[in-house]
Amino acid sequence: MNFEDTDFRTELLDLENPYDVKLVSKFLKTYGFDFQPDDVELTMILYNLNNEIIGTGSYKSQTLKFVVVAPKFRESTAFSIIATYLTSIILEHHKRCFVFTKPENAPLFVGIGFSEIARAEPLFVALEFGYQLIDAYQKYLQGVKVETVSDNIAAMVVNCNPFTKGHLYLIEKAASENEIVYLFIVEENKSSFPCDIRKKLITQGVAHLKNVIVVSSGPYLVSGAVFPNYFLKQEKWDLITEKQAELDVKIFAQYVVPVLNIKKRYVGTENYCKVTKAYNEAMKRLLPAVGCRVIEITRAAIGFDDNNEPNFISASKVRNAIKEDRLSDILDFLPESTKNFLLSPEADETIQKIKQTQTRH
Repeated sequence: MNFEDTDFRTELLDLENPYDVKLVSKFLKTYGFDFQPDDVELTMILYNLNNEIIGTGSYKSQTLKFVVVAPKFRESTAFSIIATYLTSIILEHHKRCFVFTKPENAPLFVGIGFSEIARAEPLFVALEFGYQLIDAYQKYLQGVKVETVSDNIAAMVVNCNPFTKGHLYLIEKAASENEIVYLFIVEENKSSFPCDIRKKLITQGVAHLKNVIVVSSGPYLVSGAVFPNYFLKQEKWDLITEKQAELDVKIFAQYVVPVLNIKKRYVGTENYCKVTKAYNEAMKRLLPAVGCRVIEITRAAIGFDDNNEPNFISASKVRNAIKEDRLSDILDFLPESTKNFLLSPEADETIQKIKQTQTRH
């Protein structure tokens, strides 16, 4: 791509070429970034006519990453060229483009047309650009909203990786205590069980609960693992996790709660995952300010473990059992929809994926 009336030229890197990876890694390391080619789909470098690197930028899926301009070129149009070029490519395949950055960098993106969604000082600002933004998601929510004069309205946001009797217990309890329950299913495919399978198993599993409305999370209600944090290498992990949770909860509070008139959000007590525990704490801290109470329910358990402690139902225990070929050990953890799926040939690909993965999720 050429830019008229500039002294710049662009080059797309070959992310399988060690020389190209080393080139961009060395440049980014100067500014405190640890570049990993697996973290991106495409990377570009902007040069001047003396072959000096002016800046670089990358993206993965619909999110800009590693947009950096060398200090002596920051008064030029280099940042705009890099960000605009990458955004245009993203919008060829997606309806919107996201960026997560430090608050002090947000004005750079606002200056080229991005809109702020939410922030969690002092670490995160989420911004977006495109032709179907968060107001479009709010219109979708208006479309699924059940009109009622009651204020007895609750919500749950679930990943269900996979859907267990523990999830079903929480959903059934919320359904028994409220007139309407909006059940948001996290759509980001960062889980062992793909979104379409999770959604199918959940929908089948709650079909008997007529006041439960299954709702798409869109790209806005996500897990902490999805937010990029490559630009926060100097920060403590606990603070990063806390602020990721705060950002997500603020989006829920600002854009979802008022549209659906949600008065309660149900969560399970967290015994295993620090990220989920941080989310629960962020909800307790932030949601009451918008009139939404947090209802924390003790996890369901089946019997006792080897330490004579309650054997809490956990999706991670299910995944571990699958990984270790012990599926029969945890069938009691599973509702019929998940059990039938895992015992069918349809699950073969998912089971193999779980056995091969090294991550917790």
